[in-house]
Amino acid sequence: MVPWKALETVVTSEGELQLRQRGAREFLITIDGRVLMTSSERTSELAVATLACQQLTDRKAPRVLIGGLGMAYTVRAALDALPRGAQVTVAELTAEVATWCAGPLAPLTRGASLDPRVRVVIKDVARVIEQARPGSFDAIVLDLYEGPHAAAKRENDPFYGRAALVRSFTALAVNGVLAIWSEEENLVFKRRMADVGFETTVHHPGGSRAYVVYLGRRPDPDAAPPRRKRR
Repeated sequence: MVPWKALETVVTSEGELQLRQRGAREFLITIDGRVLMTSSERTSELAVATLACQQLTDRKAPRVLIGGLGMAYTVRAALDALPRGAQVTVAELTAEVATWCAGPLAPLTRGASLDPRVRVVIKDVARVIEQARPGSFDAIVLDLYEGPHAAAKRENDPFYGRAALVRSFTALAVNGVLAIWSEEENLVFKRRMADVGFETTVHHPGGSRAYVVYLGRRPDPDAAPPRRKRR
């Protein structure tokens, strides 16, 4: 077995963030010794971006915000599903991760983070959402390493708490969509999204795998309610 080689280590508030490589195209990122993501397993990243961007097929220049760059697989999937006129903003906490995606990790995603439609900002995505003008985005994709399952009981969570969901709702355009990856389904969190105003569906793109994607659509308040079928 070929051993992993540490390419770079960054000290963060959550511990050491490290990029490792084995062979020519196998990479992993660890945080405080725990595996954060690998280049060989990317199905959830592809799913959350694709499900979100499939909701925007009627828009010529959709504006998408992605929380978390990772290895840029989420960005690649979004770009593949979006038109040429799209604008993708990626909020990433650690500047070195952006450097990795533009450097040794770039061949994995055909240089997704370098695409002219993409703008990477080194900032907490929660702050980006909070500071956004109402209706700024057609989609917000939260692909963070900890999803809402563990945070469901925390009403003040900066990403998945009630106030945070209200901020996301406000930052979305009418019929915009909030897509959230989660370790598994949580009825408390789904109810919280609905209480905020999202028309919420839960998707299981991994089949037998546990992870889910929440899709919350901001409805048009002026749209007529659906007509009931006559019996």
